[in-house]
Amino acid sequence: MAAVQAVLSALDVFSRAPDKAALDQANTWLQDFQHSRDAWSTCNVLLLSPDAPAAAKLFAAQTFRTKVTYDLHEMDPADIFRLRDTLVTALQTFHTGPRTIMVQLCLALSGLALQLPAWEDPVQNMIDTFGRAPASVPALLQFLTVLPEELYTNTKIPVTDDEYKERANKLLTANASKVVELLSMYLQATGVTPAIQVQVFNCLSSWLIAGEIQAMSLVNSPLLPFSFNALESDELFDVAVTAICNLIHETQEVEDSMPVIELIVPRVIAMRPKLAEHASDPDQIRGYARIFAEAGETYRGLILNHPETFFPIVEAIGECAAYPDLDIVPITFHFWMRLAQALGKKPSVPPPFLDAYKSLVGIIISHLHFPEDSGSLTGQEAENFRSFRHVMGDTLKDCCYVLGSDLCLLAAYDMITAALSQGPSMSWQKIEAPLFAMRSMGAEVDPLDDRAVPKIMDLIPSLPSHPRVRYAALLIISRYTEWINRHPSYIPFQLQYISGGFEDADTEVNAAAGQALKYLCQDCKRHLVDFLPQLHTFLGSMGSKLAQDDKIQVYEAIAHVISAMPMEQAAQSLRTFSLDILAQVHALAIKPTVATKEELLNITHGLENLEVMLGVIESFGEELPAACRNSAQEAWTFFDPFIAKYGLDYQICERMTRVLRLGLGFFGSTVRPILPAVLTRMSTAFEATGFSSYLWIIGKIVGRFGNDNDPTLRVAFKNTYERTSNKLVQLLQEKAPASIPDVIEDYLQMLLQMVEYTPDVFFPSPAFPIAFRAAMLALTVVHTDIIFAALDLIRNVITHECLSPPSTAPPPPKFPLYAAAIRPVIQKEGLELTGYLLTGLVGDFPEESPPVVVTIFRVLAALWPTELLSWLSAVLQQVPSTAVPDQTKVQFIADMDGAVQSAEYDRVKRAILSLHRASRKARDRRRVAALDM
Repeated sequence: MAAVQAVLSALDVFSRAPDKAALDQANTWLQDFQHSRDAWSTCNVLLLSPDAPAAAKLFAAQTFRTKVTYDLHEMDPADIFRLRDTLVTALQTFHTGPRTIMVQLCLALSGLALQLPAWEDPVQNMIDTFGRAPASVPALLQFLTVLPEELYTNTKIPVTDDEYKERANKLLTANASKVVELLSMYLQATGVTPAIQVQVFNCLSSWLIAGEIQAMSLVNSPLLPFSFNALESDELFDVAVTAICNLIHETQEVEDSMPVIELIVPRVIAMRPKLAEHASDPDQIRGYARIFAEAGETYRGLILNHPETFFPIVEAIGECAAYPDLDIVPITFHFWMRLAQALGKKPSVPPPFLDAYKSLVGIIISHLHFPEDSGSLTGQEAENFRSFRHVMGDTLKDCCYVLGSDLCLLAAYDMITAALSQGPSMSWQKIEAPLFAMRSMGAEVDPLDDRAVPKIMDLIPSLPSHPRVRYAALLIISRYTEWINRHPSYIPFQLQYISGGFEDADTEVNAAAGQALKYLCQDCKRHLVDFLPQLHTFLGSMGSKLAQDDKIQVYEAIAHVISAMPMEQAAQSLRTFSLDILAQVHALAIKPTVATKEELLNITHGLENLEVMLGVIESFGEELPAACRNSAQEAWTFFDPFIAKYGLDYQICERMTRVLRLGLGFFGSTVRPILPAVLTRMSTAFEATGFSSYLWIIGKIVGRFGNDNDPTLRVAFKNTYERTSNKLVQLLQEKAPASIPDVIEDYLQMLLQMVEYTPDVFFPSPAFPIAFRAAMLALTVVHTDIIFAALDLIRNVITHECLSPPSTAPPPPKFPLYAAAIRPVIQKEGLELTGYLLTGLVGDFPEESPPVVVTIFRVLAALWPTELLSWLSAVLQQVPSTAVPDQTKVQFIADMDGAVQSAEYDRVKRAILSLHRASRKARDRRRVAALDM
């Protein structure tokens, strides 16, 4: 009774709206309780006690389901049958509800039936127990509904594949015909209620989805005609729709299913008038659309080969696609896509299908129209509609696949010209929707088209200046730039139209203009070289008026044009645009007063623009043009004083380091003379700010130039390593690693570069113990990239060849120095390292981490065998049994001891993976229990 009271007390916490700490504590206690052996008997008392509250009874039922899944091995065989009888008795008690308890009991019985071969015929037993009295039939139907669902979806039940196949065959396959007869009987029983009929349909769907009831078995069953008749009932409509869709889906083996298809298809086609009859009821139309779409997809081959019989299904799906409710329209999209793919393989498309897709083009474009009252959509509704337009655009591409892009484009073109002919009374929506369609179909356009696209391009100048229309037209230009590249005579006008877009008061139009310019310059860059001075003038006159996002697009566009120039000309052009930005940097660096926030913001924008240009151009190769040969040193004379003065500003730091990283790639080896100064500045800046980006750029420098043997540079690497490590120690004295994840990650990435490229700096330095300890602490940060970086660094250290050099050749001279640095650190940190590794392995490490952990433990077992066993023993005592069962801990220690004693280090892998599997199983169980709370 004490255990019963403890459960009641824990559950009571949930009814009192407690604070989160109390809620978490109660939840954890209940999960731990479900792991215990006492839970069997305690939940038995709770479930069958008439005085227990409903929440306690539900918890007891959930616990039985959980323990049947995970802990059936705890019970003696005789007790398992008593458990079955307890669950059956409880189901008899709750056969009238609550449904939540009934469902959990049925799930528990289903899991038990799978694991208890000695229970000869559970289905018949349940029919005998619950199927005779009308009052208990709902409990039987609930059991029969969840039985296939539990057997096919609960992968946590511990049975082998062979055991599963054998038992599932006895439970499901052998009983399928019996279930069909039973469901038919209940469906037609005198006095049957709609609630029972709903359960019958749900059960039928469950067995159909599982593939246990074959469609052919329903040829002579009343279930099939009654499913269609049930569509006339409001109470049965939804479950009947689902059952019919599942039945149609199960006839995919068309040749084998023709007798039942011959029964289904006439009934489906006969439903088409219902679309007009129920046009005002979206719920009804949605159900019919599901049936028509399922029939269309399943019988696609029959539709194509026998359109005289099956084409009415296509027409019905077309009607559903035309329905104004945009929640219903997408039900048809998958059908149109798959049918288009099939039609595309035919040498010619039959006229009825051409007509269907021509009609579909008009239907989709009509759905693309914004409402006449643009204010009728709320913020989220407007966003949802915009997103859905792109989905509809994909269906227009399917139409292009069948009809050809030129025909589809001309259909949209004709709609626009018809709207324009209405004069001032025209609505912008009638123009914008076809323009959006043209944009969506742009990916299907042939760059050589000379029929449709020229008409579209000639049409753009005559479009009204409404912002939504201009926005759509600009995005058409951005989508058709490959075509424009082959028709460069259109470029002057396109540039003029784009320039006008930048001057529009609407910010979305500005953004569309930027995108259009970017793609025009990207795809037509060779034709735009002569226009570069015009673009430079445009930046000078309009630059200050452009939003930064738009300015980025312009600079990216310019960079694409520069990349198409001869190298010397390109270098000079890049220098011209770069100096505009660097002049601003220099002006602020020498300004006697502190810059304003606005001035700093302008500089960050300028640096971002420079970054974009360098990102596009990337490099001129190893041999830089004359205009760039001294540019690295010149640029650093601008950047160094600027960082010294404003590097404490986070945004400046972020932008500056990103530009520096691209500069390393662009200037290549010509940056070597300034690298010591750059490293010193980055170290000083990190010491002053703690900003991770300074570590990030140091790592990039080491990764690119770490093999350089210049003594000055290696001294700079050493000083940088030690200064940044000492700063990290200071930060970790003030903050937990998890509170500075960016610093931890970039420090680790810097170290990974150092251990690979500068081991002569990395290992002998007094910073090495700091670096190793930082990697260990990083294992506590729940962040995938950080954990992998830390594991990689630790692995690289303890697997370094210096610890076990090959005996066939003398080791490199510095190996003893490296080993002398590594061994005392491992000896000192081994216990904590083992703790972090095991705690993470059974806790928050990513799923892909075990191979790296295995490698680390294999090396530890080989090089520090005695110490490792003592470390493991101490660490496992601290791991809670809820994370790793005590039996698993004992087995793990035994396995590791055996691996060490026999020096068979492959056994370490098996031991680690077994521990990991056990911990994952425990975690999954707790997660399922938490979801059920």
